Amino acid sequence: MIERFLKQTKFTSVEDYNKNLEFIIPEGFNFAYDVMDAWAAEAPEKLAILWTNDQGDEIRTTYGELKEQTDQAASYLMSLGIGKNDPVMLILKRRYEWWVVMLALHKIGAIVIPATHMLTKHDIVYRNTRASVKAIICVDDPYVTEQIKLAMPESPTVDTLIAVTDHGKPIPEGFHDWQSEWKQAPQFVRPKHVNDNSDTMLMYFTSGTSGEPKMVAHDYLYAMGHLTTGVFWHNLHEGSLHLTVADTGWGKAVWGKFYGQWFAGATVFVFDHEKFNADTLLRQMEKYHVTSFCAPPTIYRFMIREDLSQYDLSSLEYCTTAGEALNPAVFDKFYEKTGIKMMEGFGQTETTMTLGTFPWMEPKPGSMGMPNAQYNIDLLRADGTSCEDGEKGEIVVRVGDRKPIGLFKEYYRDEELTREAWHDGIYHTGDMAWRDEDGYYWFEGRIDDVIKSSGYRIGPFEVESALMTHPAVVECAITGVPDDIRGMVVKATVVLGKEWKDKAGEDLIKELQQHVKKETAPYKYPRIIEFVDELPKTISGKIRRVEIRQKDEKKGEKE
Repeated sequence: MIERFLKQTKFTSVEDYNKNLEFIIPEGFNFAYDVMDAWAAEAPEKLAILWTNDQGDEIRTTYGELKEQTDQAASYLMSLGIGKNDPVMLILKRRYEWWVVMLALHKIGAIVIPATHMLTKHDIVYRNTRASVKAIICVDDPYVTEQIKLAMPESPTVDTLIAVTDHGKPIPEGFHDWQSEWKQAPQFVRPKHVNDNSDTMLMYFTSGTSGEPKMVAHDYLYAMGHLTTGVFWHNLHEGSLHLTVADTGWGKAVWGKFYGQWFAGATVFVFDHEKFNADTLLRQMEKYHVTSFCAPPTIYRFMIREDLSQYDLSSLEYCTTAGEALNPAVFDKFYEKTGIKMMEGFGQTETTMTLGTFPWMEPKPGSMGMPNAQYNIDLLRADGTSCEDGEKGEIVVRVGDRKPIGLFKEYYRDEELTREAWHDGIYHTGDMAWRDEDGYYWFEGRIDDVIKSSGYRIGPFEVESALMTHPAVVECAITGVPDDIRGMVVKATVVLGKEWKDKAGEDLIKELQQHVKKETAPYKYPRIIEFVDELPKTISGKIRRVEIRQKDEKKGEKE
């Protein structure tokens, strides 16, 4: 399959990859037709999806069957008046139908807007009005459908609501019944002109440190941009059974459960569950013989707290991680317990993977790896000049005359915001890193997260990594707290292991502070340590340091 889209399909070194990665770009590329339907024609009996849930249900779907289902779904959606360029919001959790609907909407040429099931009425109204959403397809969860109903009086562009429910379950008032209706649609006829490469295919609302969420618009070549994600970073092949832990409402789902994996001809494994539990997840990996696994560091942190010798993970070939920086201590412990070296990657909702550790590279624990050859990556100082090795700067993409495959089109309907991030031929990620003498990049944090204390610039990740080497610490977040003398002081918000919780107190605080002083430069140690049961996180598993800062600011105002 990939030989249709790459001039060279195998690489043996960084130099080989950087020199010879070159895409073959067809006109009017559409992932649903040009990849998925092509697999259905070539290998109709090959397994495309293995879906299961925490209730013990299971669905196995071949590429041939998936083509039939997505054709039927596309016909059904067209019968409801959904067509080319119509924005459609999906709130489907990890329901099997998400994969079918995503491909069906690609076949129509509609704009897909995946969203999390945690949205409130306000969130839904904002998305509906900003993106002129025409239809919402949602899981029949009482909270979700209620928030949608409450949003409708303030959502004039929405004219179609569809609920995906279990057979025999009553449908909420005002919603179409997916289960009883979609298979009754007439035979699908492909539209004459579905899309151009530059048309908008997919949009994500992504939150920043302030203001309302931004609308990140991607064109149809964004899907092709993930070829390198699945085939090279995940190192997938036609025999792979790949599991990425991700909710379908955020961008990591298409990184790890959709485009790149199917370019490789792999089988996407889905475990639909309500609440994460490391033991349950590991049992699923054992039962189904998962060969490839990707998750944010948060998941690995809880996995290594389990006795991994009690699970048969002999089928596991390859592990990757992204979403936030990986602490070296977690890498080391997972390697010690499994013999597998985690391969880290970095990117944003606005991009595909921009930096990564590829199979032809030796991973350095804690490093994001090297630039993906489809992007021209640089590190810039505040004055716009390039950094030297060892010097901290902002990660940027030098765009030049031709937008890289995988980079977003724009912040939809916001020219000013787009210009702020992307100007003078450079896209600014807002993330800080440094590069070592071997060309590996090391994450420092968001520009807004960097702490300036007594003239020192302290990246939160370096302090977090030091704390994570102490056996008491399961998770931690480093933030800055205003201080009259130092400007800011370092604060650590810490989640302790079960066996350490009853030791929380001044003695343990002093022990952790001394530990950090030994592990890294003493000036970085946290002068304030707070013990908590859990850290605030996004749906994608990223730690929300901004929420901790805001909470501390409110405390300061009261005092």
